[in-house]
Amino acid sequence: MGILQNQNILVTGVLTESSIAFHVAKIAQDEGANVVLTSFGRALSITKRIAARLPKQAPVIELDVTNVEHLDRLASLVKEYLPHLDGVVHSIGFAPETALGGNFLNTAWEDVATAVHVSTFSYKSLTMACKPLFKKEGAAIVGLTFDATVAWPKYDWMGVAKAGLESANRYLARDLGAENIRCNLIAAGPIKTMAAKSIPGFEEFEDVWNKRAPLVWDVTDPIPAAQGAVALLSSFFPKTTGEIVHVDAGVHAIGG
Repeated sequence: MGILQNQNILVTGVLTESSIAFHVAKIAQDEGANVVLTSFGRALSITKRIAARLPKQAPVIELDVTNVEHLDRLASLVKEYLPHLDGVVHSIGFAPETALGGNFLNTAWEDVATAVHVSTFSYKSLTMACKPLFKKEGAAIVGLTFDATVAWPKYDWMGVAKAGLESANRYLARDLGAENIRCNLIAAGPIKTMAAKSIPGFEEFEDVWNKRAPLVWDVTDPIPAAQGAVALLSSFFPKTTGEIVHVDAGVHAIGG
């Protein structure tokens, strides 16, 4: 029996087989969960194709986390496939090109606002849209971050958005704890995903990890981070909330 046996999990952000989100969905199914995915726009058809590569093809619901109408109808759409939710995975992040790549001092507010809306505020929006589907026993929310305690090369306003995400996680944990809703983040090391390709100078992250990681880190392997997310979704962490679990080969603990 798997650690998510008969649990119902919603996973966002599945776009390619190299994504952490895809492997969260795959491992969750392997551990006994029923999984539903979300996607939107031009990515929707891609996600549907990728969903067929899971151990069990998962339904895909249209969801743009910046669209209030999409958020309002999410619970009813999920109910077409699952009676309730036990866990939600937030694997969503985006910043316009002008907000990355060393352009920090020149980025316009409109582009910063987009990065914060998609990458930060959506954590709260997604959680509240799913909340009507949680049972009285509670639920687990797991998001993905990239350590925002320092300034990384070229990460710029996405780093600021991730810092906001980490703070939002603590506030959600505070406000939802009375309902036994646990909110935690996985801070993964750099993975060569579709999102990473949009970050100018991504190879600089690889150099940092190769020099500083006490454990061997493989930028092509999303499985360790996905395993961490699945563990947080499970009952193995019944009293852990507001936490950031680092799956980064130990880089966060090592000085420069």
